[in-house]
Amino acid sequence: MVPQGGQQGLADAQFNLGWMYANGEGVSEDDAEAVKWYRKAAEQGHAKAQFSLGLMYANGEGVSEDDAEAVKWFRKAAEQGHAKAQYGLGVMYDNGEGVPEDDAEAVKWYRKAAEQGYAPAQFNLGGMYDDGEGVSEDDAEAVKWYRKAAEQGHAGAQFNLGTMYHYGEGVSEDDAEAVKWFRKAAEQGDAAAQLNLGVMYAIGEGVPEDDAEAVKWYRKAAEQGHAAAWSNLGLTYIQGEGVLRNERLAYAHFSVGSALGNTSAKSNLEKLQSQLSRQELIEGQDLA
Repeated sequence: MVPQGGQQGLADAQFNLGWMYANGEGVSEDDAEAVKWYRKAAEQGHAKAQFSLGLMYANGEGVSEDDAEAVKWFRKAAEQGHAKAQYGLGVMYDNGEGVPEDDAEAVKWYRKAAEQGYAPAQFNLGGMYDDGEGVSEDDAEAVKWYRKAAEQGHAGAQFNLGTMYHYGEGVSEDDAEAVKWFRKAAEQGDAAAQLNLGVMYAIGEGVPEDDAEAVKWYRKAAEQGHAAAWSNLGLTYIQGEGVLRNERLAYAHFSVGSALGNTSAKSNLEKLQSQLSRQELIEGQDLA
């Protein structure tokens, strides 16, 4: 039931009180109290409260984690057009949490939220088209939705859009556009984008070749634990590109990359350990 008139005002007040308890605004943070007030509003049909109550169940905050209850409340809000709830319901179908996994249902709910301009839903819908899950694979549609999210500042979508331009999937291959989108994501701290931006500088695609810039971006990704970035940094120390040649530092970087599971780092580490020549080291750079 959607609250009307005075009931709407009461439901709004209950929702707001729940929000204050959830966020510790004006009161001590208390998830159980937040759940109590969200529920009162939700049971009157208040969409924001229904979504918030669903989140509390999904995250096990103030109540025991219960995906089926989360789905129940997400659905109530989603059917009222609440974009975040539509997205949340799509995620539950996508992951098979609280409902059987169903890619077509995930696409349905992602689309409803995406068409309202919700960037995470646009990103996920793009991914469904990219991978052919719940819909026929369609790179042009993937690009369309990635772009909508990317233009709102969604780092994952910016990275994926850069990748589509780099490989010419759904758009004409354009390394300058790839660099543009990799940079936007990299500047938000996306490690994969930082790695790829480094590679573009290393090989001079979409930007003039600049080894120092390549090292700069590899280092940013490596500091976030990106295995391929550690491997690429090792290569720069072996080759003396953007840094002074230093086999000991190369060994250290390959060691970290190898420990993180990068196969190129492992191979180069083994060759360096065997004191093979620089020419025998794996050439090239890893992309994310």
